Amino acid sequence: MAVHQEKLYPNCDSGVWLRSCEEEVTEPLEGTITGEIPSWLQGSLLRNGPGSLKVGSMRFEHLFDSSALLHRFAINDGSVTYQCRFLQSNTFKKNRAAERIVVTEFGTRAVPDPCHTIFDRVAALFKPGESLSDNAMISLYPFGDEIYAFTEGPVIHRIDPETLDTLERRNLMDSVSLVNHTSHPHVMPNGDVYNLGMSIVQGRLKHVIVKFPYTEKGDMFAKAHIVANMSPRWPLHPAYMHTFGITENYFVIVEQPLSVSLLTMVKSQPSNEPLASSLHWYPNHETHIVLLSRRDGKEVKRYRTEPLFYLHIINAYEHDGVLVVDLCAYKDAKAIDAMYINAIETMQSNADYAEWFRGRPKRLELPLNATNCSRIEPRLLAQLGCETPRIHYDLYNGRPYRYFYAISSDVDAANPGTIIKVDTKTGETKTWCDTNCYPSEPIFVPAPGATEEDDGVILSALVWGGAGAHCRRVALLVLEARGLRELARATFCAPSPVPKCLHGWFLPRRTQL
Repeated sequence: MAVHQEKLYPNCDSGVWLRSCEEEVTEPLEGTITGEIPSWLQGSLLRNGPGSLKVGSMRFEHLFDSSALLHRFAINDGSVTYQCRFLQSNTFKKNRAAERIVVTEFGTRAVPDPCHTIFDRVAALFKPGESLSDNAMISLYPFGDEIYAFTEGPVIHRIDPETLDTLERRNLMDSVSLVNHTSHPHVMPNGDVYNLGMSIVQGRLKHVIVKFPYTEKGDMFAKAHIVANMSPRWPLHPAYMHTFGITENYFVIVEQPLSVSLLTMVKSQPSNEPLASSLHWYPNHETHIVLLSRRDGKEVKRYRTEPLFYLHIINAYEHDGVLVVDLCAYKDAKAIDAMYINAIETMQSNADYAEWFRGRPKRLELPLNATNCSRIEPRLLAQLGCETPRIHYDLYNGRPYRYFYAISSDVDAANPGTIIKVDTKTGETKTWCDTNCYPSEPIFVPAPGATEEDDGVILSALVWGGAGAHCRRVALLVLEARGLRELARATFCAPSPVPKCLHGWFLPRRTQL
């Protein structure tokens, strides 16, 4: 007789991360509306994230390897429709054609592609961006009048924001020689886009900031150029970076003690070892925060703080001679391990799992007149789990702000699927949750003519735990941003399981392409 093992985290259904979409939704589904959607809210919430862990009889080993699935919630005069489609990356098409995983991913080693000879594999090593996965399953960002899907490799994909068709593939090695870049560029009020990546500058590998100047129509990549650069603290072990900050006068680079071993990466290429094998956590080394001048691109100053791991910077700004950096911080990089599929499947018997994901919002206050390499102690902003943070981005990115919104990262919470709002001035917090419901990154949309920072709504995609019809249920949630009061939701029953998504972008109707 089988022995039933008690779950360590009974309120958390990890199955929402283990689902695979089996059928795309190409024709928009009409949602069932409860409540009332504000009449001014018109446009599309676009989402990106894991779509399928399966290829033939094989399965990916890390969540970041899952085939990218795009989602669209189109809001029109109080009604909402839903679509989802797989990103048609080269990696996706190669895997589907071979019915096996033939492109090595972040955490999954590929098997030989029966369509390729050994000569093809050797030749691919000399085509930067072509030998790596282009499975852009992390985020979506606008470049002028175009929308692109991002991962951390040099290839991005332009998508149609109405049909979710994959339109164009761009290798940024061709325009600015980027060997990688973050999944979270910054879109400025004038339309310029900045991103942090790595490139060879004067024969040396550097962290670089690239500017993509805004053009209303046409190619923003043609005039892309490097505007700032810095040498890695450890030349052969550059820090892993998923985001960066930007303020009025500075680019803010956080060099955490999680590094990418270049030697390991080079050695692993011929043997198809995944990138994750090149990551190394150094617990006895501090985190460095580096300020690069937006005026001349040079390193101005660096600061030291405790060893910490982060994926997302909440915001950064200057005020009264101090540069403030808020970020979602972990004590170590175990969160990366926590996203291995085997770790997710066995979390209910892993007493350490909750601590692996114990992210907290912390603030670093950097005096601009401090001596170089001054030590800074972080300050806790709220005793709440915190991931995929968003702010009133259009008006407050890189500027003094008060509120941010995020989702809980605590799997041992009473309700792990919780949206949080934090007042960074008073420390007051507000939350929203629903039973066995798992919201996505909460995106703030300002109300027309808004004069207050939190005058607007929060949009979030919802999925539910459970099997059967529960795993096919998906919804768009609309919250009043001030108090996180639910205004409306649009609920859909998809034809196959709907996995939990990661990041996205809201396109108001006036800017729809």
